[in-house]
Amino acid sequence: MKFADKSVIYLLCLIITVTIIAPVITGSDPLKIDLDSLKQPPSIHHLFGTDTKGRDIFSRVLYGGRVSLGISLLAAVFSMSIGFLVGLIAGYAGGRIDSILTALIDLVLSFPSLLLAIGISVVLPPGIYTVMIAIASVGWASFARVIRGYILTIREMPYVESARAVGCSGTRILLFYLLPQCIPIGIVMMGLKLGGYIITEASLGFLGLGQQPPAPSWGGMISAGRAYILSEPWIVFFPGAAIVVTALCFNLLGDILRDSYGLRIK
Repeated sequence: MKFADKSVIYLLCLIITVTIIAPVITGSDPLKIDLDSLKQPPSIHHLFGTDTKGRDIFSRVLYGGRVSLGISLLAAVFSMSIGFLVGLIAGYAGGRIDSILTALIDLVLSFPSLLLAIGISVVLPPGIYTVMIAIASVGWASFARVIRGYILTIREMPYVESARAVGCSGTRILLFYLLPQCIPIGIVMMGLKLGGYIITEASLGFLGLGQQPPAPSWGGMISAGRAYILSEPWIVFFPGAAIVVTALCFNLLGDILRDSYGLRIK
C-alpha cells in the first residue's frame, strides 16, 4: 500500500476516533452559553474560537462530527441493505419482476439526489432520523443498479448451475452463492458513497432539516454562522473544513478500496 493511501486511512481513523472520544478530548460543553466569550477568535483557551453565543467551536465540531458521521454511516448501511435486496432479486429473478424493479431504480435515479432527499425531509418531521431515512431512500438505487448488473453476469456461472442441479432453492442460491460475491462491491460502493452522504447530511442540516439547534451539527453550524463569514470567519471555517476533509477522505478511501479489489465502479 502506498504511503499516500496509508495517510488517508490514518487520517480518517483519527477523525472517527476524536469524534467518538470527544468528551475526553474537549473540556467544554458544546451547549454551554458564555456571554463573556462571544465571537472570540481561536486561542489557547478556545482552539477554534467561539460562536455568537460564546460556545466553544472546537467542542461543537467534535460533537457535531458524531452526528454527521453516525448518520452517514447508518444511512450507507441501510442503503446497501436495501440495494442488495432489490438488486439480487431483480438480477436473479429476471422477467417481469426485473422489469418492474429496474423501472423503480431508474425512477429514483432520475431525480437529483439532493432535491429528492430535501423533499423527503420536508414531508417528515426534522431530525436526525429524518435525514437518515432521506439519504437511505435516495442512495439505495445506485447500489441496486450495480448489484443487479453484477448478478446478471454471474447467475449463469457453473457453480450456480451446479447448485440448481442439486436442488438448491432460489433463496439458498441468493444467500449462499450470489450474495457473498457481491460483498466486496458493496464495501467499495460504501466507501465511494460516504463522502457524498456527508455532504448531503450537511446540506440538510444547513437548511434546518437535520439535527435541530442547539445540538451541534456541521451543516447547522455553518448555517448559524453564515452571516458572520466576513467579520468572524472562524465560525464557518472550521465546520466547513471538517466537512471537506472528511468527505475527501471517504472519497479517497473508496478509490483505494476500488483499486485494491480491481473493480470498475464509479
